[in-house]
Amino acid sequence: MPASATGREAALARARAHFDSGAFASDLARRVAHRTESQDPASGPALHAYLGQELLPTLQRLGFQGAVHPNPVAPFGPLLVATRHEDDAAPTVLMYGHGDVIRGQDASWKRGAGPWTLAADGERLYGRGTADNKGQHSINLAALEQVLAARAQAAGLDEPGRARLGFNLTWLVETGEETGSPGLAAFCAAHADALRADVLIASDGPRLRRERPTVFLGSRGVANFELSLNLREGGHHSGNWGGLLRNPGTVLANAIACLVDGRGRILVEGLRPPPIPANVREALRDLAFGGDPGDPEVDTDWGEPGLTPGERVIAWNTLEVLACRTGNPDHPVNAIPPSAKATMHMRFVVGTDIGRLREHVQAHLARHGFGLVEVGPATVTQATRLDPDNPWVRWTLASIERTTGKAPALLPNLGGSLPNDVFADILSLPTVWIPHSYPACSQHAPDEHLLAPVAREGLELMTGLFWDLGEDAAHLPRNTPHA
Repeated sequence: MPASATGREAALARARAHFDSGAFASDLARRVAHRTESQDPASGPALHAYLGQELLPTLQRLGFQGAVHPNPVAPFGPLLVATRHEDDAAPTVLMYGHGDVIRGQDASWKRGAGPWTLAADGERLYGRGTADNKGQHSINLAALEQVLAARAQAAGLDEPGRARLGFNLTWLVETGEETGSPGLAAFCAAHADALRADVLIASDGPRLRRERPTVFLGSRGVANFELSLNLREGGHHSGNWGGLLRNPGTVLANAIACLVDGRGRILVEGLRPPPIPANVREALRDLAFGGDPGDPEVDTDWGEPGLTPGERVIAWNTLEVLACRTGNPDHPVNAIPPSAKATMHMRFVVGTDIGRLREHVQAHLARHGFGLVEVGPATVTQATRLDPDNPWVRWTLASIERTTGKAPALLPNLGGSLPNDVFADILSLPTVWIPHSYPACSQHAPDEHLLAPVAREGLELMTGLFWDLGEDAAHLPRNTPHA
């Protein structure tokens, strides 16, 4: 067996032992205990402590130099940048994570020991942030440590931080992802030189299924906008005025129906995506969605006709009604209401004319006789998708399969949304995401948990990937000029 293969196996054995010994859970428990609720305006000290007192010392011990930076958009949470630079000629990897979590919802937890105490129950590790995102970046940090420890041992070094990885690595950790990543784009634009890299490799979101390693290459974009119709002041008795006055609830319901039909098909031509690329269709061809315990049953007759479920959720656009209100639903009265409004939500793929969303919707409504309905401005996160044939993608898939013996599921983009546009568009990076959670993790809900078998496998495959980065450094694709 070649020495490099022996070293790789030693690193993988370390990864398994690290998880099985409880050392990983101990680190994660300490991180879960930080109440980093970015939606709470009082969370500033906790966010600073998580970066400065928890993550920065961990990275420094592994040979990184870094600092915690203020957010360029006040009053939002800070960002951490830590760099481990070995050689100008070596490839550079940028890794990303977020230290903030959504509100704990303490009183609603039924399992575990509440949001701020890591608690094991069978194969589940309960606690806020276990799946999103403390558990995921903790897996990557632990994998990095095992590789450094194995390389240090082979070199006869006492301190893992002194060992050589064979590549350069920069960590970027924000504390505002759960509030829309305020300041992340501005920060990355201002620190583009410090964040220069050949690839982004990061972990967030769920695998396709718990038992199958997954790689995704971007995310669908998201746009929220409001439809509103204000016809008059105050309600008017339905017996005296019914049949004489337009009912805004009725009008708005029909306006929505002219945007998206009763089976979920988008009817606004300007909001429909371009044709699905052939390599995206091929990547999705054999992937099954749903079917795990706790998953809802997929509606096979919903959405764009002629598409597979995978194509509908990954490679197509959707237009949803998040909320709709007219009158007082809790205490209705016999009166024609004066106004109605609805919050619309669109997920969209690369190539959609999203910059003209408001224009397209307003013009479509006018053509169908609903010109009185006002379309509000949209808040937009852009869509991204790395080409599935990019060399970084093929290299990553091969490394994961070598470690796990499983062919990973390849999603050209996630159905949900992440701030991946910052890395793809502002930093001009190929982006490869390797999630360590699974669909039924109760992310953003009470009883959030990390699944131990998935976490253990994630720790192994990331250890293998870091090892392979060092071994293959001279032949990896490059994105930046080097000496």
